[in-house]
Parts: sequence; C-alpha cells; structure tokens
Amino acid sequence: MAKTILVLEDEEMLYQLVHDLLSIEGYRVNRLTEFGRLAEDLRARPADAIVADVNLRGANGIELVEALRAQPGFEAVYVLLTSGIDYRQEALQRGANDFLQKPYMPDELVNLLARRLQQ
Repeated sequence: MAKTILVLEDEEMLYQLVHDLLSIEGYRVNRLTEFGRLAEDLRARPADAIVADVNLRGANGIELVEALRAQPGFEAVYVLLTSGIDYRQEALQRGANDFLQKPYMPDELVNLLARRLQQ
C-alpha cells in the first residue's frame, strides 16, 4: 500500500513540483491549505509523513509542528521541514524529524523519505 505524504506548501509552483515528484515515486500526496487545522486534518486523513515549509503565509511550520507534537497521537508521524534559511537546529529541537534547506535536489527529498518511512 502506498504511503501518504501531507504537504504544507503555500507556493503553488513548489507544491506542484513536490506533488509530481512524490507521485512519480509512488506516494499518495495530500495538501493542506488551512494550516491551523493540521491536527484535525491528520485525524480525518492520516498521513505517514509531513513535508512542510517553515515560512507559510499566515503560519510558521516550526510552530505548527511543535503544536502537533504537543497533542497525543502524533508522536510517530514523520515530519520533514524545509526552508531557504537554515532553521535545522531550531526545527529539530522543536519537533521535526529532519530538515532540508532549499534549494535541494529532488533525490535528496525522495531518498530521505524512503529511508525514514522504511523504518
């Protein structure tokens, strides 16, 4: 059964690139546009992983992950944060499993997800 990835990206072109790349790799891709509803969306549409930008219109990916981790039932969801600014240390300290700095090569994203979702 295909793994499901929830993508939080507000830039349409970047979302489409990630969507197409992950779909080609055999993942099911869901999108969240109401960022304040992350926990509710995950309860309604469970995902194996979240790929989220740090800087979202009206939201901060690091704060979203921190709030998600504070709720029971979301400890095991793999979270990968991305940004053009190196937020690696803060992202990992506040609940993300991994961080990729933009621009990254497509195979970096695919390989990281494949490794983590096999565990």
